[in-house]
This record gives sequence, structure tokens and C-alpha cells, in this order.
Amino acid sequence: MIYLQYNYKVSGLKRRFHLTDNLNSKLIKHNYHITDSFSTKIITDKTFHILAPFKILSNMLIKIYPDSPSPKQISKVVDVFEHGGLVVFPTDTIYGLGCGIEHIKAVSRIAMIKGIKKDQANFSMIINNLSMLADYTKPFENHIFRLMRKNLPGPFTFILTANSSIPKIFQSKKKTIGIRMPDNNIINTIIDELGTPIITTSIRDEDEVIEYTTDPELIHEKYIDLVDIVIDGGYGDNEASTIVDCTSGEPVILRQGKGILEE
Repeated sequence: MIYLQYNYKVSGLKRRFHLTDNLNSKLIKHNYHITDSFSTKIITDKTFHILAPFKILSNMLIKIYPDSPSPKQISKVVDVFEHGGLVVFPTDTIYGLGCGIEHIKAVSRIAMIKGIKKDQANFSMIINNLSMLADYTKPFENHIFRLMRKNLPGPFTFILTANSSIPKIFQSKKKTIGIRMPDNNIINTIIDELGTPIITTSIRDEDEVIEYTTDPELIHEKYIDLVDIVIDGGYGDNEASTIVDCTSGEPVILRQGKGILEE
């Protein structure tokens, strides 16, 4: 932890930082000038006021190898998730943007980046074990469970009926939630250490021809001032997941994507 006192002045390299209040997880976004994101040496230029201990999170691009994820790098990412930060990460389809499911204000930041209202967002939830569903979805039929177990991990989004915890997260009357369990060792290892699901949405490109950006370095350039960490897990796919609606009791494919459903 870094403890900052009142009325410090900072200068140096121009970068954007996110200050996270560890006492109440309040996230405040500022543009500061600072020489070292993890240094307590503060010098001249711009005054700001701190009322509590803060941890400074910089917008890093970090390389993680899917075959052997570095525990040190995984811990960095988990720390960002735990402090309400935003992370861009690889999946088994396209790159995703996400936050910890317990950080409501971080969900608001994602909605702002996407240019939508939070109560209208169709964000999904990434898990790495079907046992996580009990805390966020209503009970569903055994044949739906068997279908998910047969096809996951994999490039699918299964839409299930949400329980009362999901509307609280999105501060809306949201009644469904998309479930992802990617076949990707990086994000699965992160969730394993984090111990909770991740709220996620896809990284889309504004180009009409190239719908999804696959190069993590280009993603970092685009999101450097918007997120806290971009994970370079290699080139992503440019095909989205297959969406399967299970809310009626029978699976209905709403979007055919990368995944071929096995029933």
C-alpha cells in the first residue's frame, strides 16, 4: 500500500492513473503527472487531495503465456480485479473487457466505455466451474445442465434466468445473464485465484470490415486511457461465441458463432 497525505503536488511523465480507495472500493479517475506509479516520491506541478490510503494502478500491457501462466503476472491481474479495476483479457474467441463481479462502479465504467446505459447492458459472466452458477442464477432443468457440461469449457454463451443478485449488480430489472466458460488457460487461472466470476463484454472494432481487433498491442493502444491492464495472451480470434438461450427450458441458438453445439 502507498499512503498519500493531503495537498501533494505531482509531475513527470503524462499518463492516466486510477486511484482506488481501499476503505470503500471507491474508484476515482484522474489525469496526473507522476514519475513512478509505485513510488512515494512526489514532485511539483498539480495539487490534489487524498483523504484515505490509495493504491495506484497503471494501465499496463503484460504478457502471459497460455501454456504456463506466470503466477506473478496472474497475481498482478487478480490484484487489479480485486481493487475494482478493468482488464482486457484473451478468451477462446475474441478478447474481452471485464471487471470483478462485486464491483458495481466498475460495471458502470464498462458501460460508459461501451457507450450504453448500465441497466440496458447485455454483459455476460465468466466462470470456470459450473458450481459458481448457484449464486447468480435460478435453478434450471437437468438437461440444460448436462448440455452445458457437455459443451463447456468452450466458445458458447448460455443465457440463463438470473436470480436476485444480478439486478443488484446492474442496478436494473435484468432477468437473465449470459454465462461464459472459455477454453482459455489464462482467464481460467485468473478466476481460480480470484475466486469469483468476472463480468465481461466483447472488445469490438469500429471498422465495418474488421469487426473484432485480434492484436493485443493494438487493443492496448486503443484502451490505454480506459482500462488498467491489457493482457497479451497472443492473437485473439475474430469470431464471437455461439449464443444459446436456455430460459424457456429448451435451448435455442440466437447467434451461431465459433461453437458448434453438441446436444
